[in-house]
Amino acid sequence: MNLYMPIAVLAAVAAAFAIGSVAMSHLIGPSRYNRAKSAAYECGIEAVDQCGGSWRFPIKYYLTAMLFIVLDIEIVFLYPWAVSFHSLGAFALAEMAMFTLTVFVAYAYVWRRGGLSWD
Repeated sequence: MNLYMPIAVLAAVAAAFAIGSVAMSHLIGPSRYNRAKSAAYECGIEAVDQCGGSWRFPIKYYLTAMLFIVLDIEIVFLYPWAVSFHSLGAFALAEMAMFTLTVFVAYAYVWRRGGLSWD
């Protein structure tokens, strides 16, 4: 149990800091609310009512977000593989090459479809 005590203390300090920061911001911070603060803010553009269905959100935003997620997942798999590369052998090298090729095919598809060019 003594091995886990520093981790438990660190977790308790982190939780106390997070909860304390939120509580202090509510206690000390100004609480003057008005209509402008309650309104939705989207990059300086007035919020548009989308209930009518006449305005569609561009698909390029979703493609870019998915591309970032795919690249993040690739890094999550590449980092541990790179750390233990010497002990894994040639099979792991071939599997990682296939994985990387698959990711680059997806990247090329998004690039070809124009998902990376902003008009």
